[in-house]
Amino acid sequence: MPTTLTQALRAAAALGVDRLDAQLLLLRALGQPIHERAWLLAHDTDALPDGAWQAFQALCGRRAAGEPAAYLLGEKEFHGLTLQVDPRVLVPRPDTETLVDWALALAAGLQAPRLLDLGTGSGAIALALQQARPDATVDAVDASAEALEVARANAQRLALPVRFAQADWLAGAGAGYDLIVSNPPYIAAGDAHLAALRHEPLGALASGPDGLVDLRRIVQDAPAHLAEGGWLLLEHGFDQAAAVHVLLAARGFTQVQSRDDLAGIARCSGGIWRTVK
Repeated sequence: MPTTLTQALRAAAALGVDRLDAQLLLLRALGQPIHERAWLLAHDTDALPDGAWQAFQALCGRRAAGEPAAYLLGEKEFHGLTLQVDPRVLVPRPDTETLVDWALALAAGLQAPRLLDLGTGSGAIALALQQARPDATVDAVDASAEALEVARANAQRLALPVRFAQADWLAGAGAGYDLIVSNPPYIAAGDAHLAALRHEPLGALASGPDGLVDLRRIVQDAPAHLAEGGWLLLEHGFDQAAAVHVLLAARGFTQVQSRDDLAGIARCSGGIWRTVK
């Protein structure tokens, strides 16, 4: 077995584990806070305890097999929040922060806005919005009771008063929201990329043969739940912006536009609902 922390990280690299992931997993195996990567540098020549090596080896094996590091660590950073995550929910992605930032920019001029997050999963979007806008009323729904258990636990731990409910998208939702936001499933059911995501809940990823089934439903139903001049903002696939623009415009949304993710790809699209054009 490796005798030092540095040698343990080399062993992880030989398994094909990303260096950052390996560092975080080693900190977990050593019982150290996973945000203290500097601690590893200061102790790189320390002897590796036998028990820690066994734990680290097991974690690296699972990571090399494709299990998300966030599940192995039990947490994920999102928009400045530390969220607890597990296989009941999708791992929050940094690109989804684009959706949060856009929503906050639109809500900046509103007093006590009403916001709704559809398909909340871990609660990432709703909790980030509530953290940034304590004056807002933030509702969040998910069809999965298991996902809502995770989201509610995150809200309780972070002391954020998001109101959660189990619902099939907008079924049973109220009306008069200033903003409805969603990161719904948008991968085509036959997409080869799903194999690499096999450890995450399929229901949070795939949406029919073209990946647009849930997006179509949300666009169709959202107007009945929006305030006059309210916005619908949707995350979608890297190649779906044009299709989502067509859906929004055909339903009667105006000022249809997109925002780019960290890679410069149109990742979110949205529009305004007005009954008076």
